[in-house]
Amino acid sequence: MTEFSNIPSCHSTTMHSKIKTHIFLTGATGYIGGSVLTRLLSHPLSDTFHTTVLVRESEKATQFRKMGIQAVVGTYSDLELLKQLASKADLVIACVDADDLSAANAILEGLKERHEQTGQVPSLIHTSGTGVLIDDARGMYASDTVYNDLNISQLESIPSTQPHRNVDLAIVEADTEGYVKTYIILPPTIYGRATGPLVDAGLQNPRSQQIPQLVDVAVSRSRAGYFGKGANIWSNVHIADLATLYTLLLELIIPHEPTERARSEEPAPSRPRTPVILDHSLFTHGAHGFYFAENGEHTLLSVAEAIGQAMFDAGRATDPEPSPFSADEVQKYFNGVTKFLDSNSRCKADRAKKLGWKPKKTTKELYSSIKQELKSSIS
Repeated sequence: MTEFSNIPSCHSTTMHSKIKTHIFLTGATGYIGGSVLTRLLSHPLSDTFHTTVLVRESEKATQFRKMGIQAVVGTYSDLELLKQLASKADLVIACVDADDLSAANAILEGLKERHEQTGQVPSLIHTSGTGVLIDDARGMYASDTVYNDLNISQLESIPSTQPHRNVDLAIVEADTEGYVKTYIILPPTIYGRATGPLVDAGLQNPRSQQIPQLVDVAVSRSRAGYFGKGANIWSNVHIADLATLYTLLLELIIPHEPTERARSEEPAPSRPRTPVILDHSLFTHGAHGFYFAENGEHTLLSVAEAIGQAMFDAGRATDPEPSPFSADEVQKYFNGVTKFLDSNSRCKADRAKKLGWKPKKTTKELYSSIKQELKSSIS
């Protein structure tokens, strides 16, 4: 059931007298969206944000409201609601389904309406993924192709038939029409546990997908596994580092004066700071506004070996060496769908890093995070 009465109005609040930016965020209870929302709540400019989230459950909506967040009950299939919420936003941060073209179009329609009503050009930060880069390796080989977000012709060569690509192209087209500025973030394999008040409150999913799925399957078969030869390569990023890329773009999108704390001689180190921009000309949108989010890469075999060792150490496997999944196991554990696990998806986040994004975690932390994923799987 949709609560249209909870849609925020741009002119209806006195409690937020300092509000400058209306933000509509989707996926607040998810792994990525919840991590981004956590950063917004602790941001130095948080008192200038009016943040609205869309959630499925009224109980969770109540919890969000107690945290000072405008929460509307609905789903991503409520296209009219998505349009209405987007039409009231200066910035939409979309963190739900990278393949839902209908939802993306509804958000774009709302942003177009916002532009027509205000004369201002709103912004959209959309979450895609490097699944758009995958090949058909099936674990048999490592590709030499590495995509770079500064290589526009290379990005434009990606076929429209690739996963996520039709949505990405629709978003770029909207930017071309001039009523919205679009920024597309493409995470690769994301790892690490999400943390923060939303996780503590039971509002946010703290686990990723690819690594936890491989761990869960390994536990079920009592041995780590891989596809083909496990030779395929994916780039990776820690969830905490990924979230900081969203706030970097947000700070570049939203015009703001330095806060009193930022102007002081001794800013609190626990608070995020306005980033040092290394090359502002690289802050681009539309066809040039693709931002890979990576800080390392791994082969599937190396992940399987780390899972196998963690299981052996925990007494959950008698052999630490992983083995290839059989055809029956591929069907049993993965329903035959393995394209986001057995493919190559390699990229370089040169644009984000030259803008000042400084991810801290590397592939070494990916391997060490597997022990925690194993504990979650068997608990």
